[in-house]
Amino acid sequence: MDAGTAERVARVRSFNRFYTRVIGILNDAYLHTRWNVSEARVIFEIATRGDADTAALRHDLGLDSGYFSRILARLEAQGLISRRRSDEDGRRQVISLTKNGGKEFATLNRRSAKDIQNLLGRHAEPVQRRLLSAMDVIKGILASDGMASEVTLRSPLAGEYGWVVERHGAIYSSEYGWDHTFEALVARIVVDYLEDHDPAREAAWIAEVAGAPAGCVFCVRRDDETAQLRLLLAEPHTRGLGVGSTLVNQCIEFARDAGYRSLVLWTNDVLVDARRIYERAGFRLVEEEAHHSFGADLVGQHWALELTVPAQ
Repeated sequence: MDAGTAERVARVRSFNRFYTRVIGILNDAYLHTRWNVSEARVIFEIATRGDADTAALRHDLGLDSGYFSRILARLEAQGLISRRRSDEDGRRQVISLTKNGGKEFATLNRRSAKDIQNLLGRHAEPVQRRLLSAMDVIKGILASDGMASEVTLRSPLAGEYGWVVERHGAIYSSEYGWDHTFEALVARIVVDYLEDHDPAREAAWIAEVAGAPAGCVFCVRRDDETAQLRLLLAEPHTRGLGVGSTLVNQCIEFARDAGYRSLVLWTNDVLVDARRIYERAGFRLVEEEAHHSFGADLVGQHWALELTVPAQ
């Protein structure tokens, strides 16, 4: 194991130790009940599934067969579960919660919800959103090979236009050192769009990955025959999933369907990843000019794409 891998492994293990301590799963009495975390999880799963196939439940929980059998024996001895043969396959066993089991689940469920409510309540609303977004990212990555999470597009929800401004300001400051004047420009573009846009010929999209906003793009009218692609953004942790390409292709499709003859955009040469996306989509570089903006010396670039407009 090289030094870089060892350092990453150590960070993951450190996070695991931290999180298990935060949610108290190492305690013998989970949620101040008589159950440990494995027993409580079995109760949760049976309650959620209704009638649970024992083999499928053990497989889904990843528990050793002997340990799982001892858990079921204890729950049955306490009068919390009942067992019967499956109606579909007599070789298989089905377990259900008894009335007392349902009461035990209600206690566990109530205490778990209260603990999480208290955990979230220590933090302000923006911090809670960051936490939940980070959880979605971790879940999306670990639930599949690599980062094969699905990218979906939708219209911005209330409050997400502010997210567009905030994320542009934060990301471009962090990655390129751009100052507040760039965030001000983004804010003006968003305000202009909200105050005076034609839904038939202008649109905005939020890209979503693992249940959290991961990027955005706007398509706005420049003149009757020309649309402009603006505010393309992909969150750094989702790059490589095709967020940028998905957004650009959606913008092209919308502009074509709306009857525009061409789609143009303005960017800067330092935005290498975005330029590659534009090139792959068929845009061509039309013009360049040096300028000093956002606290940096830049080379602006104008790109254009001729559109084949569907026959009316």
